[in-house]
Amino acid sequence: MAKAIIALEDGTIFKGSSFGASGEKTGEVVFNTSMMGYQEIMTDPSYKGQIVTMTYPLIGNYGINAEDIESSGPKVEGFIIKERSRLSSNWRSQKGLDEYLKEHNIVGIEGVDTRAITLHIRLQGAMKGVISTEDLDVKSLVEKARCSPGLIGRDLVKEVTCDKPYKAEEILRYAPQLTAHSHGSRKKVIAMDFGIKYNILRCLIEAGCDVEVVPAKTKAGDILRQGPDGILLSNGPGDPAAITYAVEEIKKLIGKKPIFGICLGHQLLGLALGGRTYKLKFGHRGANQPVKDLKTGRIAITAQNHGFCVDIDSLNQDKAELTHINLNDRTLEGLRHRKLPIFSVQYHPEASPGPHDAGYLFKQFVEMMEKNA
Repeated sequence: MAKAIIALEDGTIFKGSSFGASGEKTGEVVFNTSMMGYQEIMTDPSYKGQIVTMTYPLIGNYGINAEDIESSGPKVEGFIIKERSRLSSNWRSQKGLDEYLKEHNIVGIEGVDTRAITLHIRLQGAMKGVISTEDLDVKSLVEKARCSPGLIGRDLVKEVTCDKPYKAEEILRYAPQLTAHSHGSRKKVIAMDFGIKYNILRCLIEAGCDVEVVPAKTKAGDILRQGPDGILLSNGPGDPAAITYAVEEIKKLIGKKPIFGICLGHQLLGLALGGRTYKLKFGHRGANQPVKDLKTGRIAITAQNHGFCVDIDSLNQDKAELTHINLNDRTLEGLRHRKLPIFSVQYHPEASPGPHDAGYLFKQFVEMMEKNA
């Protein structure tokens, strides 16, 4: 089996065996604590620019299928695991993990102590790295990691957003079992695509919405001319402070229509409301993050994937009310406008993978649109 190496910018080296595609990729090395859902994780556009380490030791045991994808294909720069299952045991499995990564030119490495990587990142913080099956010279790889671009100040949204508008119902071909329904008149939602996950669209459809997805650089005027009942600001990758064009358009949408922001959409909304964002030490990535609703006191276990956060102290709290906090580190997890029909969350209510504790937020968005019709 071919050798592969991961080199971090601080000089730390991890050696293992290659699987998936051969080659070399740079990116920010991060870890995800989910026990399952590797296919959804790899295809989440929010991971663009990142090399993902899975903390669960056995990956690939239920294979790959055409339904459990969150975008057109894998968006991770590289994939790090402890052990790859050679057998795919699931009635929906259509191919193995190795074959899938080769098809999409994703470099993978196995046989690595993923616990050591995770501990190192928790102590030192997420950092730039390179994964390679070609250059096995340690000094060369460390220098490449140090010279790689990183995420701060980088617009990765432009690499994952759609090229032109499309109807969300087109994703039904990826999930034949999905049945769109509504108990009343359906609401028209425009979703700004900063790297949107398919399951957000599925959840909106199930909640009773007809959704059109538009590119990230769509002007506010073009959105409003379509007469939507509400606007969804999607998840996505990279540094929110670099997406200045989106922040400017969101400012123009505030007060015009109900708005719901998720993850990067939440951060961009925070910026549009006058707040600031900052980079977390190692981010929140997994399916077990506890979040407290400050109004009800209820705790939800949530799916998360973000490396940046809205600074609580930067928000004008006469305008923006804090609604949710993370119980692990007390960072901001949700906000709403005190007067306007606008709210957002840092976590992922659509899960995929993860718990469904927060799925009610899509219904809440529909109710907000009905109230403000």
